[in-house]
Amino acid sequence: MKKRISISMAFLMMATVSLSLAHARRKQAASGSDRAALTGAWRLVSLEQPAADGILHRVNCSGLLVYTSDGHMSVQVMDADPAAGASSYSRGGYEASFGTFDLDQNGHTFTFHVEGALVRTLVGQDLLRAYELNGRQLTVKSTNPGEHWRVVWERD
Repeated sequence: MKKRISISMAFLMMATVSLSLAHARRKQAASGSDRAALTGAWRLVSLEQPAADGILHRVNCSGLLVYTSDGHMSVQVMDADPAAGASSYSRGGYEASFGTFDLDQNGHTFTFHVEGALVRTLVGQDLLRAYELNGRQLTVKSTNPGEHWRVVWERD
C-alpha cells in the first residue's frame, strides 16, 4: 500500500513539474520572443529606395509579409505604377518570394533563405536583413552596404 502511494505521489510530482515547465515555456514565448512577435501577417506601410539622385524616396506600393511560427516566410510587393520597371528584387513592379528564415534575436537580424522568387536569380540566396520591432510596426533593412532601402510593415 505504501509503495502504491509513493509511486502515485512521484507520478503526481512529475506531472506537476511537466505542466509548470510547459506553462513557463508558453509564457516566455509570448512575452520575450521576437519569433513569436514576428509570426503572422504584416501589411506594407512604406517602402523607401534610392532614386537616380541617390536620395531615398517613398515608392507608391502595397504588399504583404508573412512569417510562420515554424520558420517560413513569404513577401509580395506591388508598385502602383503600371510602368514600373525591373530591379534586383522585382519584375514589372512586382516582387514575390518565399522560403525559410533564421532569426538572430540578439543581433536583430534574420536570414531569409530564398526557395522561390519571381526574380529567379534570388532562388538559393541567403539574404541577411536587419529588423526592428516597435509596437505594431516592423522595420526591415538590408545589411548589404550597397543596398539602401527601408521597408516598414504594420500589423492591424
